[in-house]
Amino acid sequence: MQDMNLYTIRAVPFADVRSIRRHTPAFGWQYIIVVLSSGLAFPPLYFYNGGVREFVATVKQHVVLLRSAEHANVFLVNDFQNPLQRTLSSLELPRAVSLSIVPSTPVSGGESASQENGERTDVDVLDGSPSIRQFYRRERQKVHDPARDISMQLLEKFSLVTKFAREATSQLFWETPSNAFSLFERGSSNLSAIDSSQKPRDDVLELPVPVPPDPLELDKLSLAWGKPRQPPLGLEEWATFLDSEGRVVDSKALRKRIFYGGVEHKLRKEVWEILLGYQSYESTYAEKEYQRSNRKTEYEIIKNQWQSISPEQEKRFTKFRERKGLIEKDVVRTDRSISFYGGDGNANLSFLHNVLLTYSFYNFDLGYCQGMSDLLSPILFVMEDESESFWCFVALMERLGPNFNRDQNGMHSQLFALSKLVELLDAPLHNYFKQKDCLNYFICFRWILLQFKRELEYDQTMRLWEVLWTHHLSEHLHLYVCVALLKRYRGKIIGEQMEFDTLLKFINELSGHIDIDVTLRDAEALCLCAGENGSACIPPGTPPSLPREDGFLFNSELDDTVL
Repeated sequence: MQDMNLYTIRAVPFADVRSIRRHTPAFGWQYIIVVLSSGLAFPPLYFYNGGVREFVATVKQHVVLLRSAEHANVFLVNDFQNPLQRTLSSLELPRAVSLSIVPSTPVSGGESASQENGERTDVDVLDGSPSIRQFYRRERQKVHDPARDISMQLLEKFSLVTKFAREATSQLFWETPSNAFSLFERGSSNLSAIDSSQKPRDDVLELPVPVPPDPLELDKLSLAWGKPRQPPLGLEEWATFLDSEGRVVDSKALRKRIFYGGVEHKLRKEVWEILLGYQSYESTYAEKEYQRSNRKTEYEIIKNQWQSISPEQEKRFTKFRERKGLIEKDVVRTDRSISFYGGDGNANLSFLHNVLLTYSFYNFDLGYCQGMSDLLSPILFVMEDESESFWCFVALMERLGPNFNRDQNGMHSQLFALSKLVELLDAPLHNYFKQKDCLNYFICFRWILLQFKRELEYDQTMRLWEVLWTHHLSEHLHLYVCVALLKRYRGKIIGEQMEFDTLLKFINELSGHIDIDVTLRDAEALCLCAGENGSACIPPGTPPSLPREDGFLFNSELDDTVL
């Protein structure tokens, strides 16, 4: 083929297909992977404008699809290991019926109508994380099917159908649960005789699950390696880091000081511009003012590109309409509990909207993705200026932009690095996640994507971010923060034998209950303890990348004095 970005799809007989795996990531496009009986898996087939639900429905018209008991998003093709299913299939009843003594797994969140149309649901995927959780618990209505009576009569007379089949059929046709988990919750009266022998008995005392000891003993490690937090950097102390013309004299010492204490809020505007790379450490007061003036002019030029689009043009500009709609939808839901963004007709919401839409034109390849408004919000709160907020956001997205790429390589590389770090620093916990099929570490997806924005109070978020931006110990300290939190709650996670669904719920409920000072001290200790072995766990190019120190977005490889 001349175009190496395309590949053809050859005809594959259903007889050769073992399963179809559906993927509904929190961000990006849904896709499927077809696995053959030989074990060969085809490359992902992406559905950019929806269609996964229709694809599965179409396949069901030709073969019998059974949802795998082990994986909610895996559909087995013509898997007739269950003799009852084989019998029903041979009857060719008017409606396809999937019988099992255990109710089928709930329908995946990726099948919601709005997502199939390429739109996001009103449920914020970053809060409840329906897409990351793999499935919604969806209401199922009782079906009054004419085939029901026919099915029952045939089953009653068919010599291969036993009492087990009749009871299972009765459950499915006449005792359809209001949700997919009802049969588990109803107790023994609604379970078949076959299942009753496997149910836990009420009179059996469940012993607590032993929790393997923490190999590093986090509390002792933090006391030995982690340094106490300091008060935030104030005006008087800040002046000692500057020369008479406003240049930072010792950037390494400044970053170290901020790492251990953060910055007083009234200093954040000046300091954040430098930490993010919008302003240079070596710039004088006059040079910084000149930079602001030039950047403001450039910002207005980019902003005018979308402001000058006429209604007639907009009708013919689908991508612009889509991005504009997503931004408008997200802006009105961003940090409205903060007075800076609260109330009707708040001008700061317009500024937030303008910066995001302008960025979508500045970086048209990346555009806008859900979560960007969360990252911009504290920056605008600190800068209180459209232009400066925009350029600081541009600098931040140079580091975090790969998190929002269509292929999600940025997120996958960080989750992979996190997996390796947990394996290095807490092998028993890593083995537990492996046992529970959580090695993809999607439970930490929101932590990494939004840099803990939804987990902390607003001021704590800003303090954590400025610590991370110093890159004092590592540009990937946020991954050690993840490890620190997982280790801090390892006893509860393992002791309660949390599965993926329960674990994700627990992780999300940590929001507002994280002690940032303790966590940063833990993360520092883990980073120092891991040393070069920890650095080796993180693949080259894993976000975030270092900014340039020579004035706006520098390359870390060109300056060895960064750390």
